[in-house]
Amino acid sequence: MDVSITVGAAPLTPREVVDVARHGARIVVDGDALGRVEDTRTLIEGLADDPQPHYGISTGFGALATTFIAEDRRAQLQASLIRSHAAGTGGEVEREVVRALMLLRLQTLATGRTGVRPVVVETYAALLNAGITPVVREYGSLGCSGDLAPLSHVALAVMGEGDVRDSGGRSMPAADALAAAGITPVALREKEGLALINGTDGMLGMLLLALHDLETLLLTADVSAALSIESQLGTDAVFAADLMALRPQLGQAESAANLRAFLAGSPIVASHRGPACTRVQDAYSLRCAPQVHGAARDTLEHATVVAERELASAVDNPVVTVDGRVESNGNFHGAPVAYVLDFLAIAVADVASMSERRTDRALDAARSNGLPPFLAHEVGVDSGLMIAQYAAAGIVSELKRLAVPASVDSIPSSAMQEDHVSMGWAGARKLRRAIDGLARVLAIEVMTGCRALDLRAPLVPAAATGAVRALVRTRVAGPGPDRFVSPEIEAVTDLVVSGAVAQAAVAETALAETALTT
Repeated sequence: MDVSITVGAAPLTPREVVDVARHGARIVVDGDALGRVEDTRTLIEGLADDPQPHYGISTGFGALATTFIAEDRRAQLQASLIRSHAAGTGGEVEREVVRALMLLRLQTLATGRTGVRPVVVETYAALLNAGITPVVREYGSLGCSGDLAPLSHVALAVMGEGDVRDSGGRSMPAADALAAAGITPVALREKEGLALINGTDGMLGMLLLALHDLETLLLTADVSAALSIESQLGTDAVFAADLMALRPQLGQAESAANLRAFLAGSPIVASHRGPACTRVQDAYSLRCAPQVHGAARDTLEHATVVAERELASAVDNPVVTVDGRVESNGNFHGAPVAYVLDFLAIAVADVASMSERRTDRALDAARSNGLPPFLAHEVGVDSGLMIAQYAAAGIVSELKRLAVPASVDSIPSSAMQEDHVSMGWAGARKLRRAIDGLARVLAIEVMTGCRALDLRAPLVPAAATGAVRALVRTRVAGPGPDRFVSPEIEAVTDLVVSGAVAQAAVAETALAETALTT
């Protein structure tokens, strides 16, 4: 990605984190930030020479905080801290997650509140720019004191130890990768080990990636709902702006506005509107889509506020205050991030649950208003999309399990020094899986809705839903005899995840609005 992101001049934005983590944007460290880092380091080195012990500078860590460490053993202390804390186990964490946590730790180091030397800041930036990704393992973080194990695996690579993947994804020793990139490993000095691992960067990075993905998926949920409402002969009257104003929830109003726009001008909706219509009320999964999707949007908004506050934070322990004090604190506790990760997992499960119910209605001849059973080509011979709904149902069942909060759990560690932990890393890991599940459930609804629209011919859909159907038809054929369904689900899932489904509906809506005003 031919974009540069400046670190240290101002808090990073969520978009910038995504650009570095997912798209390889380059890092530039602000010169004034390096000056602040240098000034703070001078203070730390003065305290290192003080015969009085200072936590993290001339003492041990955690439960060993009262143990004084002689000057000639402090380099060993820092290296030992990183080696011992790089205790993750399990499968490798995704590259984009590792890059996000590296960038967020770099941002905190560049605030000048941690006491590291400028070379540490510059080396983190160099690894990111070289595309070197330390191998971080799935398990090991309790979310307090921050994401210790994941961040330690990164710091180990900065020291030239452990394993990494290069820009091409090849696994190799960190020393070899750094040498090939012309990067000198860092020999850590006083305070630096703690500064590299005391932070909520892993869980925050995953939260920011989730926020980006959910913005697209919640818009896609409105699109898939519109496909279902239209193809099942539902009504758009319940989404009227004045009805929404009677309950002024912001997310609900936004979702209802999307549904009105996506269904605007639909000949299918018009075909059953008026006095001849005997339908009194649609089922909740159709009628209440704005209420559920809107509540998820409001949850997303709250999580975004929390994430932006974290981006403006300098989390370390001990931390160097603006007036030069070195103070212990509890800002590394992950509760603020952990809570919203759990909130989002609940919202994801509910949006997916409603989507699956709409899919099921489309396949049930008793409830679909005239569609063939399972949207099959030859009923009795063909199964249509019967088992696609099974897949959606299985995913939704798992999403309900993933919605069980991680943040209400706590398990003590470090000889009871860390006797309450956030489990934010675990909350972030399960949210990532939940988001993948939501994308697949929505893809199945989109597939189902598009096939149902085809079966309403000669009636034609609205412009927006018609554009989505046309997009899907570039990857998946329309109704016909049974065929291999799994590749079709994967193809539509790709369209959902990329944002193409949402973009197709929004672009067509924008064209229609432009035509009305010209």
